[in-house]
Amino acid sequence: MWMWACTAVWAQDAVWLQAQGTQIQNGLGQEVLLRGMGLGGWMVQEGYMLQTQAFANPQHEIKAAVETLIGTEATQAFYEAWLHNHVREADIDSLHAWGFNSIRVPLHYNLFTLPIEEEPIPGEQTWLELGFDLTDSVVAWCKERSMYVVLDLHAAPGGQGYDAAISDYDSSKPSLWESAANRNKMASLWKKIAAHYADEPWVAGYDVLNEPNWDLPGGTALRALYEQCTDSIREVDTQHLLFFEGNWFANDFTGLTPPWDGNMAYSPHKYWSNNDVATLEFALALRDAHQVPLYLGEAGENSNVWFRDAVRLLEDLGIGWAWWPLKKVESISAPMSIEKTAGYQAL
Repeated sequence: MWMWACTAVWAQDAVWLQAQGTQIQNGLGQEVLLRGMGLGGWMVQEGYMLQTQAFANPQHEIKAAVETLIGTEATQAFYEAWLHNHVREADIDSLHAWGFNSIRVPLHYNLFTLPIEEEPIPGEQTWLELGFDLTDSVVAWCKERSMYVVLDLHAAPGGQGYDAAISDYDSSKPSLWESAANRNKMASLWKKIAAHYADEPWVAGYDVLNEPNWDLPGGTALRALYEQCTDSIREVDTQHLLFFEGNWFANDFTGLTPPWDGNMAYSPHKYWSNNDVATLEFALALRDAHQVPLYLGEAGENSNVWFRDAVRLLEDLGIGWAWWPLKKVESISAPMSIEKTAGYQAL
């Protein structure tokens, strides 16, 4: 029994990922290249994936349009069904069979906590179980298949960018950058998530904020928020790797150096660019100058040839990656797609 327990502890310790110089390594000191897929459209709907962008682009507009058609009660039932069926265990089975060793899960804050406008007591946080239940399921499915999970805050309180669809930004309300209450909620949310998953080694780490795109001179406000969230996470979780994206859709790291945590990686994104070293020089320079790993948290929306060439380039450079997204409506750039039916078109 003692030997079995020691073996189990050793095996779990071997799974943990950490930044070691310019590499992400497991507990055995072996380099781990994350090869993943982003589950876009699940917890955060985006109009372009559903081909609704002409009249409803961010999720709150999509939801409002649905509610206008079918009413509040039916809309609630629809979203309940959506959240429990958009990603199923069979999807994780497929990704595992295809050779992926990880997934990136985009989270919407409003599945975990209330918007600041709805908090019964301003400045306090009300926690919701649905987001944790959904995430727990996908973490369990991945753990059974020895796959890592990157948790990505895709829609932060208030929304983090002018591109409304990415973060469900509603310009009639204060953005993340215009509200200290939203930023405090984000830091509190990360502390809650980190406490929940602090002992789970198959959670690879926390992608603290997806694709901020806001006028943030010198990156000062972005770094301040990242440091605030880092402090909150480290109060309850000292083990997990932290991923940080630059401003302007992840690639402007102005003000985000030098690194402020001993277990962090920089996470650029890559779309619609040539697959050559020149397109990644900015990120490679960041890695080499500051001796931190890189993780390409999103890339894709392209052809099979482009994907093939991107994998070759990234793996030659020792950079882990995640494609975006898994599912779309009528698209050849995602592994899974459905055709628009006459009923869908009418809707």
